[in-house]
Amino acid sequence: MSNSFLIKPLLGYDYPTIEYGKGIFLYDSDGKEYVDGCSGAVTANIGHGMEGIIQKMTIQGERISFVYRSQFTNEPAEELAQYLGNEVPYAPWCFFVNSGSEAVETAIKIAIQYWQEKKECQKQIILSRWISYHGITLGALGLSGHGGRRERFERSLLDRPLLEPPYCSSCPFEKTYPSCQLLCARQLETVIKRLGAGNIAAFIAEPIIGAAGGCIDAPIGYYEEIKRICDKYGILFIADEVMTGCGRTGRFLALEHWGVKADIIALGKGLSAGYSPLAATLVSEKIIQTIENGSGVIMSGHTYSGNPLSCSAALAVQNFIKDRNLLVNISTLSPILFEKLNELVSLYPFINEVRGKGYLIGIECTPPEQSGAEAFTNLMIQSCKEEGLLVYPAGSGIDGRSLSAIIIAPPFTITLDEIDLLLERLKRGLNRIKGE
Repeated sequence: MSNSFLIKPLLGYDYPTIEYGKGIFLYDSDGKEYVDGCSGAVTANIGHGMEGIIQKMTIQGERISFVYRSQFTNEPAEELAQYLGNEVPYAPWCFFVNSGSEAVETAIKIAIQYWQEKKECQKQIILSRWISYHGITLGALGLSGHGGRRERFERSLLDRPLLEPPYCSSCPFEKTYPSCQLLCARQLETVIKRLGAGNIAAFIAEPIIGAAGGCIDAPIGYYEEIKRICDKYGILFIADEVMTGCGRTGRFLALEHWGVKADIIALGKGLSAGYSPLAATLVSEKIIQTIENGSGVIMSGHTYSGNPLSCSAALAVQNFIKDRNLLVNISTLSPILFEKLNELVSLYPFINEVRGKGYLIGIECTPPEQSGAEAFTNLMIQSCKEEGLLVYPAGSGIDGRSLSAIIIAPPFTITLDEIDLLLERLKRGLNRIKGE
């Protein structure tokens, strides 16, 4: 669209126009078909064009599409909060916002306010890790260890990560698991002692590192040790499950794979699966009771918080997943997808590793000497797109920039035949690169 005034991610680039989607497929205005191998931005968890979801949204839209949270509550928001409280009973309180970045911002504010209500106002620091991404707003970006997204705003950011990630294949300490004795987790205790536990409000982490690390998956024992240290020093644990939550890894929350319970949880993306903007911050009973017994007000909120139309969409999406046992589908088919993706390591010399859990899978690559990591990632994205497959870009390498990565994250509804189609198009895209 040469006369377009829409600001797009890459100015001057001519993006195809999508006409419609159905299931795992998208179709542009030229009639080209794409397999949505990454669920957009790891968001479209149930695929596109599901009529049942749209019908529920239409019914809600005919009743009421907007109310302001300081004037009224609404039925869809109440029902969705009840649903999430049942899924996560140890953090049953829900604060609805519009995006994952806002959910993280809200989590940060609630953590700091919790300690203020307890008269420990000096506890303001939020600890985080390098090779991480928590959102594009300044607060969330300040906690993100994503060099490419930080660099333009570094002087405006109030925080920076202090800890190393659990990156076993490129260990920042040059150790090997399990003889390392989880040094990357134990580093948290060292940092706490340096800064003083009395100054630290919380520690935040993505259970599986997404956009910044290409699905870096922590070893067994890592999060158990993190939670032990947080509890020992009176520090809240915030789980950023914006990408990993709502079933993406085969469990409702990715932290369930480690048997760990966070104090505050940020959800987004798959919560409404792209049918309407929505995210949520889940909060434990002890935190809410402390604030209720104190000021009684959480200092956060947005015009569209708890929007009834978005909440109705999310509730329909979550019921769709549960009614069709789609997490069982992930548990059944994701090992097959992993196995077939792992076969690519021996076929393409630039692929280092395939990693992740469920339908959140990263493929890490070493770019050729004549190509930078970002350029090589973009080449993989474009080559796959030309073959009718959408994959998601990610950073990788111990500095977050030296290696390339893409993410495979199909909708939960994908069938075995569709997995074969995804793999066929992925191989064609990679063959283009191999040939060059």
